[in-house]
Amino acid sequence: MKFKGLRGILILLFAAMAFAGIFFRLSNKQQASTEEEEVATATPIEIALERNLSTNYPGTPKEVVKYFSEITQCYYNETFDDDEQLEALARQMLKLYDDELVSYKSYEDYMFDLKSDINFYNENGYKISSYAPSQSTDVVFFTEDGFEWARLWCAYTIKSGKYYKTINEVFVLRKDDKSHWRIYGWKEDKEDNG
Repeated sequence: MKFKGLRGILILLFAAMAFAGIFFRLSNKQQASTEEEEVATATPIEIALERNLSTNYPGTPKEVVKYFSEITQCYYNETFDDDEQLEALARQMLKLYDDELVSYKSYEDYMFDLKSDINFYNENGYKISSYAPSQSTDVVFFTEDGFEWARLWCAYTIKSGKYYKTINEVFVLRKDDKSHWRIYGWKEDKEDNG
């Protein structure tokens, strides 16, 4: 008789553990799906702002240009909640620039020009539909004036209504004293654009 009572307790204990396991699994699944939904609803601006450039600076010239292009696409394709969000994105962009490039313009002038460019794109219905930086093997590295430099290209596809145009930009980056590649400048590659 004692054995049957112990057996009943063990069955009850196992049933309780199974129920707890099922409950735990379902609650974790619900939590994981909520976290996935939060990630899925992050805007491109929020994603671009999540990167901490102090600890996660792009490691190659191509990655720098790719992040530059990601931010640029946000500038011209997205709607900002407020000026603070635009300024936060602009501060991220400035961290990609070489100190010499940053020194050419005050922050106020930079923001004025940026807002003007964004308004021009919006008024004309332009969007950057895609971008494609050079393959890593197509990056040209060279040394000049005691600095390490890199040159690469990035093709931007601009959409206006139902029309598309590709613009090729050539970027020059200089390695700083922390071994980070910084954008020294860029310009349209008219030769490549036809």
